[in-house]
Amino acid sequence: MKSEKVTYDAEAIGWSYGDACGAAHALDLVGERWALLVMRELMFGPKRFSDLRTNLPGLSANVLTQRLTKLEKLGIVERVTLPPPAGRAYRLTAWGLEARPIFMVLGRWAARSPLHDKTLPLSAASIMLSFETMLVPERAAWLDLSIGITVGAEDFRLRVADRALTIVRGGEGPVAATLSVGAAPVLAGWVYGGVPLEGLEADGAAQVSGDRGALATFRGLFALPPLLGLES
Repeated sequence: MKSEKVTYDAEAIGWSYGDACGAAHALDLVGERWALLVMRELMFGPKRFSDLRTNLPGLSANVLTQRLTKLEKLGIVERVTLPPPAGRAYRLTAWGLEARPIFMVLGRWAARSPLHDKTLPLSAASIMLSFETMLVPERAAWLDLSIGITVGAEDFRLRVADRALTIVRGGEGPVAATLSVGAAPVLAGWVYGGVPLEGLEADGAAQVSGDRGALATFRGLFALPPLLGLES
């Protein structure tokens, strides 16, 4: 993969809060609509422009171009050349990838909102970041488990070890089981919504191979935070 030189353009910020607070400057950089979601889609590796459009269906090509251009000028995103047939794509720079914990903290915080509409579209990157966010480390103690999950056209290898979850898009290596779903909401319904895997299989929404017990163990590793006003 060929990486291009990262550029930094102070004028790319445009409108600013004019506030020295680091959080305010973060919003200067990525506070425009869609900017953070573009970064989210790149958290697991490079994607082509068309892939970003597919995973962000509410985002127009014109606005996507604007956001990518700004993020590139700010040194958050860079263009790369992938092996054929992929060709030109975008990926987060090392600095851009440092924002990953921000998504996790923000996601856990917002998941407590009673206004969170879980029926809205969900991308593969979203559900994978959700797994990283909602893992209960105590449930993963002494566990070493690897599974493969395919969401649409994206393949992931997930390993739980040492009370932590590692997710690699397109990762290789032995897995105890594989699960394939057409869309991320199906996966969310299984892990968080209590939808039985057998029912998803019967409906043709999921395909399973390997150790079903491993998938059941994986499913039990996650928990959503309590909604506001519903704490016990």
